[in-house]
Amino acid sequence: MSRKRVTLLGATGSIGASTLDVIARHPERFEVTALAAHKNGEALRELCRRYRPRYAALLNETAAQVLRQGLREDGLQTDVLSGAEGVQTVAALPEVDTVLAAITGAAGLLPTLAAVRAGKRVLLANKESLVMGGALFMEAVRSGGATLLPIDSEHNAIFQCLPGTAQHCGTRPPGVRKIILTASGGPFREMPLEALREVTPEQACAHPVWKMGRKISVDSATMMNKGLEVIEAHWLFGMPVAAIEVVIHPQSIVHSFVEYLDGSTLAQLGSPDMRTPIAQALAFPERIDAGVTALDFTALQTKALTLTFAAPERGRFPCLALAYQALSAGGNAALTLNAANEIAVEAFLNRRIGFLDIASVCDAVLSEAQTTTTPATVEDAIAFDAAARRLAERHVAAHALRKGA
Repeated sequence: MSRKRVTLLGATGSIGASTLDVIARHPERFEVTALAAHKNGEALRELCRRYRPRYAALLNETAAQVLRQGLREDGLQTDVLSGAEGVQTVAALPEVDTVLAAITGAAGLLPTLAAVRAGKRVLLANKESLVMGGALFMEAVRSGGATLLPIDSEHNAIFQCLPGTAQHCGTRPPGVRKIILTASGGPFREMPLEALREVTPEQACAHPVWKMGRKISVDSATMMNKGLEVIEAHWLFGMPVAAIEVVIHPQSIVHSFVEYLDGSTLAQLGSPDMRTPIAQALAFPERIDAGVTALDFTALQTKALTLTFAAPERGRFPCLALAYQALSAGGNAALTLNAANEIAVEAFLNRRIGFLDIASVCDAVLSEAQTTTTPATVEDAIAFDAAARRLAERHVAAHALRKGA
């Protein structure tokens, strides 16, 4: 069996760590050819020491220069590339078969596009690529001859529940009435609404089930993450907005449902561990050991663990409603919402604004921005993104001023 050569975009994040754990369990199947990250050069240096990739890349030029010197001191032959061009280069290497795209946020768009345009097997964990330019991205997948496999646990669950004839993303699967995304509800699903005003970044980042980075943890707390997943599901599976539902499932055992026209509903269940969807996509259509313990349904009763489901409260999770609004509006509304959210979350983590201000900033930007034009090119998408960020910064500044008053 020849080994699949892998480029990992976002190697120093939580998805990167889970991916490398799965790869390390199967050295006969997978080989790490390139590792890329944003700016955490020291963490990437440690990974290079362990996995000895042919290439490493950092978006941050200064961090790349430090990494280059460090690897030279380590006696490693890894070539270090830098900047957006460098990361795009490792995403499209001719010798690479599989690219796992896990760079967080808008920064992941261009390298992920480079991978699909090069016809790679792309394991997608960067939902912003579809939120920012869904039609452009899916057209690039088709024209580039790429294979797109979802890594988000919810979308991977849907993928696994689709009929075998529909397991190539982008068009509505036959016989499917709707898809139902599950959501943990984050750490504040039962907190009194008035108490949300005093939520700290530390509280928002303390997810009760999943181990994630700070930004995505905040997105889970506001349920913006689920809203972005609704948009992602629309593009991945060709489903209209009315056929995409969200339910709160605090135990995170059922990862999503697919409801069929005949009344059947299929669900994918498993422990809340990202190694399962990663292993499924890495080895697809085969199955491999992910290092994840299978569910013991008799033990669930022993632990008094009941699987519960509930509709999300609109007043508690306004960001989810904003995502549905943006998807229904079309144009560049989803892109604008994502940009505003990234700015607002960063401001919250830096204690410039409050937790509830995140939704307020996003709502204000959506209302004020010109969102009717659909990006025709990637350059259009980047320009709309930049404009939305500038507008969001102004609203953040206004909220910060009131917070400090």
